[in-house]
Amino acid sequence: MTARGRRRTLVAWLLLGAWGLGIALVVQRSYFRERSAVLAEAALRLGPSTTYFLVEQGGRQIGYASTQIDTTATGFQVTDQLTAELTVAGQTVPASARAVLTLSRGFALRTFDVAMESPAAPLRARGMTEGDSAVRLVLEVPGQPADSQRIAVAGPILLPAVIPAAAMLVRAPKVGRRIALASLDPTTMTPSTIELRIAAESLFTVVDSAAFDSTAQAFVAARTDTVRGWRLVPTSGAGFSGWVDAKGRVIEATQPGGITLKRTAFELSFMNWTARSRMARTRVTVPPTDLIELTAIASGVALDPEGPPTLRLRFLGADPTGLDLAGGRQSLRGDTVEIRRERGEALTAPWTLAAPPADFRRTFARELAAEPLLQTGDPAIVALALRLAGSSRDPATVAARITRWVHDSLEKVVTISIPSATQVLRTRRGDCNEHTQLFTALARAAGIPTRIATGLAFVNGRFYYHAWPEIWLRDWVAVDPTFGQFPADAAHLRVITGGLTRQTELLRLMGTLRLEVLTR
Repeated sequence: MTARGRRRTLVAWLLLGAWGLGIALVVQRSYFRERSAVLAEAALRLGPSTTYFLVEQGGRQIGYASTQIDTTATGFQVTDQLTAELTVAGQTVPASARAVLTLSRGFALRTFDVAMESPAAPLRARGMTEGDSAVRLVLEVPGQPADSQRIAVAGPILLPAVIPAAAMLVRAPKVGRRIALASLDPTTMTPSTIELRIAAESLFTVVDSAAFDSTAQAFVAARTDTVRGWRLVPTSGAGFSGWVDAKGRVIEATQPGGITLKRTAFELSFMNWTARSRMARTRVTVPPTDLIELTAIASGVALDPEGPPTLRLRFLGADPTGLDLAGGRQSLRGDTVEIRRERGEALTAPWTLAAPPADFRRTFARELAAEPLLQTGDPAIVALALRLAGSSRDPATVAARITRWVHDSLEKVVTISIPSATQVLRTRRGDCNEHTQLFTALARAAGIPTRIATGLAFVNGRFYYHAWPEIWLRDWVAVDPTFGQFPADAAHLRVITGGLTRQTELLRLMGTLRLEVLTR
């Protein structure tokens, strides 16, 4: 179960990262009004090209990737492809992602078709823009009904595949310059501003041609080019992180799970990889971290129903900027996080489901909305939410009933899927992601603002990946339907809030994050 859980979690995260890669970053209309002419002029100088990459993990090749740009009469077609074999818990897991995008001459999105293939988590997203005001999205997961949505946007859309080019072509690159972008989270389908910063400038030696070495029976570097590169990093949260040249072409980029893409010659990336037989490929060992197990369910541990009321931790080895470590039950002072389980008045709401405040739905529009795979308006979800609420209009009482029902009704197993609330309701099984997804859909359907928290659970002296919901009463209150806690104990360290896509940010920390328990 542990190996299966690790494979499921890492592959799902990898593919969700590719899903985020393929959907969109939305740039505000004012940004484009000022710079669209510059981008269009720069785009005229771009011809057809194909760039190849080594995909490495732990310093060894685990696959290959490519970005192909073709010009058309009206714009561009960009094809991104990644194929890799992840070695997780001694098992090799194949995974691939392919995105085909059509863009205008100003790089704005017109259509997209993104597909992820894996035994663990296949997924397809396709759609098109409707002018500059909306995106029509169809999300398909095997065994689940297609989820179609129309998403309002506030201007033309850039795709992450061309974000580095747009960032570099708008103005001459300069260390310290910041580029503000408004992103569309493909999980919540709401815009949120991100900011990229040019952090450094350096020279790189890039292989541009290769020759076959008959002794090694493999291609080796023949000629190299010296390329000047600039490092783009997000100032907080998620976003592109890597080195690009003056035209915005990627030289080297980092991905969740310790995966690195490095530009190289076609023969070194593709030919060497495909020439090896599957059995001869070198197994890759994932570097160990302090996060010994990935999920509590996969590891077979159980939380104490009561758990600790307080917990103090020192956050080491990673920059906490942009993480959701402070707020509500958690306080952050320097590198120390203190968690206090909600008690007393914190578990009462100064509002009722029958008569919420006048601006309530506007204030919590995001936390009450439906999302892809989180179908709050589904008739079965709505009917169950109403049945569990009964005659009560107290949000705390209703949330406690939903917590208890989800905990009692779902079998605790690691499932090989990307969680959908309606699918979980039908199958009645899953791990923390499935429990959290179903709870969130039911609570929102009942009218309770709910968001998803992802972080770590401290159990028996170890930290485990975990996800749980937070509901709004008079502040955000953590609950845990997976382990039947209302409220959740202080052993829950929230690192980020948001849907499945933001979980990649937690994965990025796994190689550097260290936690020291100060008091319990």
